[in-house]
Amino acid sequence: MTIKPAVKPSVTPAVRPSVDLAMFGGGRAVPRDLRIRAWPTVTEQDEQAVQRVLRSGRFTSASAGEEEIAGLEREWARHVGTEHCVAVSNGTAALSVALSAAGVEPGDEVIVPALSFIGSATAPLHLMAVPVFVDIDPVTFNLDPAALEAAITGRTKAIVVVHLHGLPADLDEITAIADRHGITVVEDAAQAHGARYRGRAVGSIGAVNTFSLNVSKNLATCGEGGLITTDDPDIATRATMLRQFGELIPASGERSYVAHLLGWNCKPNAIQAAFTRSRLTHFDAEAAVRDQNVRRLLGRLADLPGFLVPDVPSDRTHAWHILRFRVRPAAFGLADAFAGPLRAVVQRALRAEGVPAAPYQLQPLPAQRVFAERRGFGGYPWALPGVVERPYRAEDYPATLRVLDDSFTVQKAHLHPDSGPLLDRYADAFEKVWEHREALAAVAARTAHTPHWERAAEIGDAEWEAAFGTR
Repeated sequence: MTIKPAVKPSVTPAVRPSVDLAMFGGGRAVPRDLRIRAWPTVTEQDEQAVQRVLRSGRFTSASAGEEEIAGLEREWARHVGTEHCVAVSNGTAALSVALSAAGVEPGDEVIVPALSFIGSATAPLHLMAVPVFVDIDPVTFNLDPAALEAAITGRTKAIVVVHLHGLPADLDEITAIADRHGITVVEDAAQAHGARYRGRAVGSIGAVNTFSLNVSKNLATCGEGGLITTDDPDIATRATMLRQFGELIPASGERSYVAHLLGWNCKPNAIQAAFTRSRLTHFDAEAAVRDQNVRRLLGRLADLPGFLVPDVPSDRTHAWHILRFRVRPAAFGLADAFAGPLRAVVQRALRAEGVPAAPYQLQPLPAQRVFAERRGFGGYPWALPGVVERPYRAEDYPATLRVLDDSFTVQKAHLHPDSGPLLDRYADAFEKVWEHREALAAVAARTAHTPHWERAAEIGDAEWEAAFGTR
């Protein structure tokens, strides 16, 4: 596949079919025929890799002589800069296996950021460990080191450090705190393939670290997959055993079927490993073009006072898996109390213009019913002897609540390296919405106290007009 360089924006802005917002009857800023490119791309090389496995007849890590899985493990370890890599069936399994390999046991506490995909917190729960949540930094959207120390107890065994959306967390600060308390750091880099922190690749800094290869990820497979990286040979061996019934399966020779410890069936698929190996040969080039495209979009949006664009500290790089934008009510002439209604109205306006603005996570993880209502294994692990009762209350995580209230995301549209022209039109849409800020602020103020505003981004034009009378 040919990787095209980022398309430079034209000197004159794109001609808009109407100066009116699309949600009020005007034309769209993003033409309907300018669509999101399919991701992941599937090249002839990728197809040949899959066919290679089909011809081999070796499809899993239990197949004697199988080469694709071991090849992917070797190549990703080299790419990240770790001694070992263990492939598993998916990203959540990778986190469960990694935590178990690091020694997390029933009743242990595992610290998790309050904002993440639910798998970051259910992985320890599947080990009968107790998730303990910590609020986020509202700028990076990652676990806040300043809030970490207060969450640590004598039962804390590990900290899951999520690099949310592709931006590395403050690893030096978190690792220093963990080291003082003898706690294991586990990087959850499911969204951060290729990102770097102070010169080091994410997934190489924690004691054990995990990646997802879900079809939606920057480094994807044709379905599901996961990778575990570590420099610790004992952790790597345990992870290899845990992924397949506790067995140690030789690369050649007879399988013993002896389980040396309690494991799972999380073994990887050779077809998906071969597909990812092929994708990995394009990964760096695609990431470089994606970075150019996204930075050009953010450069234009940074000039709009009503929006806060993702911030990237100078000591790290961003993988740009998800783009999160926050609205600034004051710039729209509104008080902070209107942040939620304003975000909903702006989100709907952008969607009408053709930008796929949408939430990512609707509530803090501790507000999810599995935690708030202790929906584990019949009340366990919370009912285990010695476990300290900790309430799971959304209001204990104000930064997370505020970010969820005033932000929306753009996902997937920017992943393909040829997305530059589409992102240029997205920038046009943001600028158009900003030009109509007074009208949108009026809608937000009028609808803030109605039961409708929380779903304002999803309802149709007729229902919107009937409810709010804005036309």
